[in-house]
Amino acid sequence: QMQLVESGGGLVQAGGSLRLSCVTSGRAISWYSNGWFRQAPGKEREFVAAINWSGGSTNYGETVKGRFTISRGSSWNKVYLQMNSLKPEDTAVYYCAASRSWKSSSNSAREYDYWGQGTQVTVSS
Repeated sequence: QMQLVESGGGLVQAGGSLRLSCVTSGRAISWYSNGWFRQAPGKEREFVAAINWSGGSTNYGETVKGRFTISRGSSWNKVYLQMNSLKPEDTAVYYCAASRSWKSSSNSAREYDYWGQGTQVTVSS
C-alpha cells in the first residue's frame, strides 16, 4: 500500500499564494508519477497538474497554466504545488495522487492508483 498526505491548504485572499505539499510513503510501487486534482462542491473532479518521477515532464490544466507550478523535492517522495495569483474559483479540496506510470504526467484521474485525503483551499474575494 501507499499513503499520500497533503498539507498546506487554508484560507487566502484573491491574488495571494499558497504552497501545497504531498508526502508519499509505502512500498507498493518504487517509482511513480504524481498528480494534483481538485474538486469544488457540486462540481466534477478537475485535473490541476502532474509530474513524472524524474521531474522532467510536467502537465497543467488549462485553468491554472501560468499560475501554478508543480515540482518534486530533493526527497523524491515529496511533491509541491505552488499556487500564485489565486482566484475565488480556485476554491476546492485539492487531492494528491500517485500513478504506477512513472514516466508520464497524466491528466486522467483513471491513471492514478493511490489518493490522499485532500486539503481544503479557500480563496476569498
